[in-house]
Formats: sequence, structure tokens, C-alpha cells
Amino acid sequence: MNRNPEIGARILEHAGLRDIAAWVLAHHERLDGRGYPGGLIADEIPLASRVLAVADAYEAMIADYPYRSGMPAEEARAELERCAGTQFDPTVAEAFLGTLRAPRPRSRLGSATR
Repeated sequence: MNRNPEIGARILEHAGLRDIAAWVLAHHERLDGRGYPGGLIADEIPLASRVLAVADAYEAMIADYPYRSGMPAEEARAELERCAGTQFDPTVAEAFLGTLRAPRPRSRLGSATR
């Protein structure tokens, strides 16, 4: 599993998406330096990687898998808040959480859009 970022980055590089590959490579780095694969800290981690890390973690927490059910969205949001400043960039985490709190636009039919 720890090779996931490296494999994803390699695939993207071969597809000619070198800049995105760099973001994917660093999306499991942690602000506190305890991430992988490079042990980067704080601003050494590209901003796009920090954004991807928050979105990826939230999706992983709420998604159902064959081996476990996803957690409720409220618990996932609490986990992002708890890990802001160590695992996640606090500014990015707060911006992401703000989008989740924002009212969703309604379609012309009156139902919330996704």
C-alpha cells in the first residue's frame, strides 16, 4: 500500500502528466514529516498534494469497501479536524470542511445537485 503514490505517479508520468504525477507522489506526505514516500514536511509538500491528501482521506473514510462500511460523514469531518496540523494542512482542511458546510445549489427541479 505504501507504494500507491509511486505507482500512481509513474502511471501519470507515462501519460504525459508530469506535474500531476508530482502531486500524486506527495499526497501521502504529512505536515509533521511522518508521511511517505519522502518524509517531506510542511511547505516541502506541494499545495496541490496537500489538497489531494484531504480530499482523498475524506473519500477513503466515507466510502464503502468490501471489507468495511464507510463511516458517517460527521465522523469523517471530525477526523479531518482532529488531524489538521499534523497529518493535514490546517488551512486546506478548513477550506475543504467549509465547502462541505456550504449550502448546495438547487436544480430547477428543486432537488439538491451533487
